[in-house]
Amino acid sequence: MPNPNAPGVALLLPTYNESENIPSLIAAIRGLNAGIRVIIVDDHSPDGTGELADQLAAGSDDLTVIHRPGKLGLGTAYGAGFRHALAMGADLIMTMDADFSHDPAYIPSLLEMARRFDLVIGSRYVPGGGIRNWEAHRRALSRTANALAHTVLGLHARDCTAGFRCYRRRVLETVDLDAIRADGYSYLIEMLYHCERLGFSVGETPIVFTDRQRGQSKISRGEIFKAGGTVLRLARERITGRVGVHQSELSQEAQQH
Repeated sequence: MPNPNAPGVALLLPTYNESENIPSLIAAIRGLNAGIRVIIVDDHSPDGTGELADQLAAGSDDLTVIHRPGKLGLGTAYGAGFRHALAMGADLIMTMDADFSHDPAYIPSLLEMARRFDLVIGSRYVPGGGIRNWEAHRRALSRTANALAHTVLGLHARDCTAGFRCYRRRVLETVDLDAIRADGYSYLIEMLYHCERLGFSVGETPIVFTDRQRGQSKISRGEIFKAGGTVLRLARERITGRVGVHQSELSQEAQQH
Protein backbone atom coordinates (compact mmCIF):
# COMPACT_ATOMS: atom_id res chain seq x y z
CA MET A 1 0.00 0.00 0.00
CA PRO A 2 1.18 3.57 -0.66
CA ASN A 3 2.49 5.38 2.36
CA PRO A 4 -0.09 8.12 3.15
CA ASN A 5 2.64 10.13 4.88
CA ALA A 6 5.02 10.04 1.90
CA PRO A 7 5.87 13.46 0.50
CA GLY A 8 4.39 14.26 -2.91
CA VAL A 9 7.31 16.49 -3.93
CA ALA A 10 10.96 16.28 -2.94
CA LEU A 11 13.43 19.00 -3.93
CA LEU A 12 17.12 18.17 -4.11
CA LEU A 13 19.70 20.86 -3.37
CA PRO A 14 23.37 19.86 -3.75
CA THR A 15 25.49 22.34 -1.80
CA TYR A 16 29.11 23.33 -1.43
CA ASN A 17 29.88 26.66 0.27
CA GLU A 18 26.37 28.08 0.02
CA SER A 19 25.97 29.45 3.55
CA GLU A 20 25.16 32.90 2.17
CA ASN A 21 22.22 31.60 0.16
CA ILE A 22 20.71 28.62 1.98
CA PRO A 23 18.68 30.40 4.72
CA SER A 24 16.85 32.72 2.32
CA LEU A 25 16.42 29.96 -0.27
CA ILE A 26 14.83 27.58 2.23
CA ALA A 27 12.58 30.41 3.43
CA ALA A 28 11.49 31.12 -0.15
CA ILE A 29 10.71 27.44 -0.81
CA ARG A 30 8.77 27.16 2.43
CA GLY A 31 6.92 30.33 1.52
CA LEU A 32 5.39 28.61 -1.51
CA ASN A 33 3.33 26.42 0.83
CA ALA A 34 3.54 23.61 -1.72
CA GLY A 35 4.28 20.80 0.72
CA ILE A 36 7.81 20.38 -0.63
CA ARG A 37 10.29 18.22 1.26
CA VAL A 38 13.80 19.61 0.70
CA ILE A 39 16.85 17.34 0.64
CA ILE A 40 20.19 19.12 1.02
CA VAL A 41 23.25 17.09 0.02
CA ASP A 42 26.25 18.91 1.42
CA ASP A 43 29.82 17.97 0.54
CA HIS A 44 31.40 19.00 3.85
CA SER A 45 31.38 22.70 2.94
CA PRO A 46 34.25 24.57 4.64
CA ASP A 47 31.99 27.60 5.14
CA GLY A 48 29.63 25.69 7.43
CA THR A 49 26.74 25.19 5.00
CA GLY A 50 26.05 21.71 6.39
CA GLU A 51 25.86 22.87 9.98
CA LEU A 52 23.63 25.78 9.01
CA ALA A 53 21.35 23.39 7.13
CA ASP A 54 21.10 21.24 10.25
CA GLN A 55 19.94 24.29 12.20
CA LEU A 56 17.29 25.04 9.58
CA ALA A 57 16.13 21.41 9.71
CA ALA A 58 15.89 21.28 13.50
CA GLY A 59 12.33 20.78 14.70
CA SER A 60 10.89 20.52 11.18
CA ASP A 61 9.86 17.63 8.97
CA ASP A 62 10.27 19.37 5.61
CA LEU A 63 14.08 19.45 5.45
CA THR A 64 16.58 16.59 5.44
CA VAL A 65 20.35 17.06 5.34
CA ILE A 66 22.70 14.46 3.90
CA HIS A 67 26.32 15.03 4.93
CA ARG A 68 29.11 13.67 2.77
CA PRO A 69 32.78 13.51 3.82
CA GLY A 70 34.14 15.79 1.11
CA LYS A 71 33.66 17.30 -2.32
CA LEU A 72 32.60 14.17 -4.18
CA GLY A 73 31.04 15.81 -7.22
CA LEU A 74 27.68 17.03 -8.44
CA GLY A 75 26.77 13.78 -10.19
CA THR A 76 27.13 11.61 -7.10
CA ALA A 77 25.29 14.26 -5.06
CA TYR A 78 22.33 13.93 -7.44
CA GLY A 79 22.51 10.15 -7.17
CA ALA A 80 22.49 10.23 -3.37
CA GLY A 81 19.61 12.70 -3.32
CA PHE A 82 17.57 10.76 -5.87
CA ARG A 83 17.88 7.54 -3.91
CA HIS A 84 16.87 9.28 -0.68
CA ALA A 85 13.84 10.88 -2.35
CA LEU A 86 12.74 7.54 -3.78
CA ALA A 87 13.16 5.88 -0.38
CA MET A 88 10.99 8.62 1.12
CA GLY A 89 8.25 7.75 -1.38
CA ALA A 90 8.21 11.05 -3.30
CA ASP A 91 6.14 11.08 -6.49
CA LEU A 92 7.92 14.08 -8.02
CA ILE A 93 11.61 14.81 -7.52
CA MET A 94 12.91 18.27 -8.36
CA THR A 95 16.47 19.59 -8.64
CA MET A 96 17.71 23.16 -8.62
CA ASP A 97 20.83 25.16 -7.85
CA ALA A 98 21.27 26.53 -4.35
CA ASP A 99 22.51 30.00 -5.38
CA PHE A 100 19.25 31.64 -6.56
CA SER A 101 20.24 31.33 -10.22
CA HIS A 102 17.03 29.30 -10.34
CA ASP A 103 14.22 31.42 -8.91
CA PRO A 104 11.97 29.40 -6.56
CA ALA A 105 9.03 31.37 -8.00
CA TYR A 106 9.22 29.09 -11.06
CA ILE A 107 8.66 25.93 -9.03
CA PRO A 108 4.84 25.96 -9.42
CA SER A 109 5.24 26.15 -13.21
CA LEU A 110 7.44 23.05 -13.25
CA LEU A 111 5.05 21.17 -10.98
CA GLU A 112 2.08 22.10 -13.14
CA MET A 113 3.80 20.89 -16.31
CA ALA A 114 4.77 17.66 -14.52
CA ARG A 115 1.11 16.69 -14.81
CA ARG A 116 1.74 16.15 -18.53
CA PHE A 117 5.42 15.25 -18.87
CA ASP A 118 7.74 12.69 -17.31
CA LEU A 119 10.59 15.19 -17.11
CA VAL A 120 10.16 18.96 -17.00
CA ILE A 121 13.07 21.34 -17.57
CA GLY A 122 13.18 24.98 -16.52
CA SER A 123 14.61 26.19 -19.81
CA ARG A 124 16.61 29.23 -20.84
CA TYR A 125 16.29 28.46 -24.53
CA VAL A 126 12.58 28.33 -25.24
CA PRO A 127 10.42 31.42 -25.96
CA GLY A 128 10.13 33.46 -22.77
CA GLY A 129 13.34 32.08 -21.29
CA GLY A 130 16.64 33.88 -20.96
CA ILE A 131 19.82 34.61 -19.04
CA ARG A 132 20.57 37.62 -16.88
CA ASN A 133 23.97 38.98 -15.77
CA TRP A 134 26.16 36.64 -17.81
CA GLU A 135 29.12 37.85 -19.83
CA ALA A 136 29.06 37.31 -23.59
CA HIS A 137 31.62 34.48 -23.51
CA ARG A 138 29.59 32.49 -20.96
CA ARG A 139 26.46 32.89 -23.06
CA ALA A 140 28.37 31.70 -26.12
CA LEU A 141 29.81 28.68 -24.29
CA SER A 142 26.41 27.69 -22.95
CA ARG A 143 24.71 27.97 -26.32
CA THR A 144 27.51 26.05 -28.01
CA ALA A 145 27.37 23.23 -25.46
CA ASN A 146 23.60 22.95 -25.80
CA ALA A 147 23.69 23.07 -29.59
CA LEU A 148 26.33 20.34 -29.62
CA ALA A 149 24.35 18.09 -27.28
CA HIS A 150 21.12 18.78 -29.14
CA THR A 151 22.58 18.07 -32.57
CA VAL A 152 25.11 15.29 -31.92
CA LEU A 153 22.92 13.31 -29.51
CA GLY A 154 19.62 14.03 -31.24
CA LEU A 155 18.06 15.43 -28.09
CA HIS A 156 14.72 17.18 -28.43
CA ALA A 157 15.07 19.44 -25.40
CA ARG A 158 16.58 22.84 -26.12
CA ASP A 159 18.24 23.33 -22.72
CA CYS A 160 20.25 20.15 -22.23
CA THR A 161 22.46 21.42 -19.40
CA ALA A 162 19.79 22.96 -17.18
CA GLY A 163 19.74 21.76 -13.58
CA PHE A 164 16.26 23.11 -12.80
CA ARG A 165 14.19 19.97 -13.37
CA CYS A 166 11.26 17.90 -12.17
CA TYR A 167 11.27 14.13 -12.64
CA ARG A 168 8.37 11.78 -12.19
CA ARG A 169 9.18 8.96 -9.83
CA ARG A 170 9.05 6.25 -12.50
CA VAL A 171 11.76 8.02 -14.50
CA LEU A 172 14.28 7.66 -11.69
CA GLU A 173 13.11 4.12 -10.99
CA THR A 174 13.72 3.19 -14.63
CA VAL A 175 16.98 4.95 -15.44
CA ASP A 176 19.94 2.96 -14.15
CA LEU A 177 21.48 5.62 -11.93
CA ASP A 178 24.52 3.45 -11.29
CA ALA A 179 25.28 3.35 -15.04
CA ILE A 180 25.63 7.11 -15.41
CA ARG A 181 29.35 7.81 -15.68
CA ALA A 182 29.37 11.59 -16.03
CA ASP A 183 29.97 13.89 -13.11
CA GLY A 184 29.63 17.63 -12.70
CA TYR A 185 27.25 19.45 -15.00
CA SER A 186 27.74 16.89 -17.77
CA TYR A 187 25.71 14.54 -15.54
CA LEU A 188 22.68 16.55 -16.60
CA ILE A 189 23.35 15.87 -20.27
CA GLU A 190 23.71 12.14 -19.66
CA MET A 191 20.53 11.97 -17.57
CA LEU A 192 18.56 13.74 -20.29
CA TYR A 193 20.07 11.47 -22.94
CA HIS A 194 18.93 8.33 -21.12
CA CYS A 195 15.48 9.78 -20.38
CA GLU A 196 14.88 10.51 -24.05
CA ARG A 197 16.37 7.20 -25.19
CA LEU A 198 13.96 5.39 -22.89
CA GLY A 199 11.00 7.18 -24.44
CA PHE A 200 10.02 9.39 -21.53
CA SER A 201 8.24 12.60 -22.46
CA VAL A 202 10.18 15.83 -21.86
CA GLY A 203 8.64 19.29 -21.55
CA GLU A 204 10.27 22.69 -21.10
CA THR A 205 8.91 25.73 -19.32
CA PRO A 206 10.64 29.12 -19.71
CA ILE A 207 12.75 30.55 -16.91
CA VAL A 208 15.14 33.47 -16.68
CA PHE A 209 18.43 32.24 -15.30
CA THR A 210 20.14 34.85 -13.12
CA ASP A 211 23.82 34.64 -12.28
CA ARG A 212 24.52 34.25 -8.59
CA GLN A 213 24.72 37.39 -6.49
CA ARG A 214 26.48 35.83 -3.49
CA GLY A 215 29.13 33.15 -3.25
CA GLN A 216 31.44 31.82 -5.92
CA SER A 217 30.54 30.02 -9.15
CA LYS A 218 31.41 26.29 -9.29
CA ILE A 219 31.66 26.16 -13.11
CA SER A 220 35.21 25.83 -14.37
CA ARG A 221 36.83 25.42 -17.76
CA GLY A 222 37.40 21.79 -16.83
CA GLU A 223 33.63 21.32 -16.52
CA ILE A 224 33.22 22.50 -20.10
CA PHE A 225 35.79 20.01 -21.38
CA LYS A 226 34.14 17.22 -19.36
CA ALA A 227 30.78 18.06 -20.93
CA GLY A 228 32.32 17.81 -24.40
CA GLY A 229 33.83 14.43 -23.51
CA THR A 230 30.47 13.20 -22.24
CA VAL A 231 28.73 14.22 -25.47
CA LEU A 232 31.35 12.40 -27.57
CA ARG A 233 31.09 9.23 -25.44
CA LEU A 234 27.30 9.21 -25.65
CA ALA A 235 27.49 9.87 -29.39
CA ARG A 236 29.58 6.73 -29.79
CA GLU A 237 27.00 4.77 -27.81
CA ARG A 238 24.25 6.19 -29.97
CA ILE A 239 26.05 5.23 -33.19
CA THR A 240 26.76 1.69 -32.01
CA GLY A 241 23.25 1.31 -30.61
CA ARG A 242 24.50 0.56 -27.12
CA VAL A 243 22.27 1.18 -24.13
CA GLY A 244 22.53 -0.13 -20.58
CA VAL A 245 21.06 -3.63 -20.09
CA HIS A 246 18.74 -2.49 -17.31
CA GLN A 247 17.54 0.43 -19.41
CA SER A 248 17.07 -1.70 -22.52
CA GLU A 249 14.84 -4.09 -20.63
CA LEU A 250 12.68 -1.30 -19.27
CA SER A 251 12.53 1.05 -22.26
CA GLN A 252 9.53 -0.66 -23.85
CA GLU A 253 7.63 -0.54 -20.56
CA ALA A 254 8.42 3.17 -20.17
CA GLN A 255 7.06 3.96 -23.63
CA GLN A 256 3.80 2.16 -22.89
CA HIS A 257 2.93 4.42 -19.94
